[in-house]
Amino acid sequence: MRVLLIDDHALFRIGLRELLERRGIEVVGAVGECDEGIRRVTETAPDVVLLDMRMPKASGLDVLRRLRAAEQTMPVAMLTTSDEERDLIESLQVGAQGYLLKDMEPDELISALEQIVAGHTVVAKELTGTLAKAVKGDAAGVELKPAFSALTPRELQILRHVAKGKSNKGIARELGISDGTVKLHVKAILRKLNVHSRVEAAVIAVEEDLGVRRD
Repeated sequence: MRVLLIDDHALFRIGLRELLERRGIEVVGAVGECDEGIRRVTETAPDVVLLDMRMPKASGLDVLRRLRAAEQTMPVAMLTTSDEERDLIESLQVGAQGYLLKDMEPDELISALEQIVAGHTVVAKELTGTLAKAVKGDAAGVELKPAFSALTPRELQILRHVAKGKSNKGIARELGISDGTVKLHVKAILRKLNVHSRVEAAVIAVEEDLGVRRD
């Protein structure tokens, strides 16, 4: 796994780099400035970017938007001290594949990175309740209206697998279809449910008891 870290706190950045490298993870860059971070993403093409939410010249969300606008599609995980629901939801909407807290245990961080690189979206376990609340439309300013009646039987089947945390490749293997077909179905599911991430769709499926525990 090749990781690029963008965080303006030097001590945290240096310490995290050493931690990751001791675990056998290649850190292709650890930078504290947003423009340099974006440049290093282009130069190194990491497997995953760890991105701080709060930085002096630009927010992590600004950096994430610039990366997506530049068609950089590798997974990006926000690594932050913020447990604010707005930061969480906006990060997922902008295109983050992870929302992790800086006080998490090292083993949890490594596991989360592995899951993110494998194609999953990971949210710190402390924030799953916040996400569920927001997805149900209780968070201020969030309007997410599930429309399961618009989903085809195949889309419902795939949504159940998504809710179990399976990647596109895992779903494709289980259903005997191609990764590309699964990807198209997932895009359709997100559009019909009016959500922006697999995590949001999964939480809706669980909250609405969409037979997630059954196949």
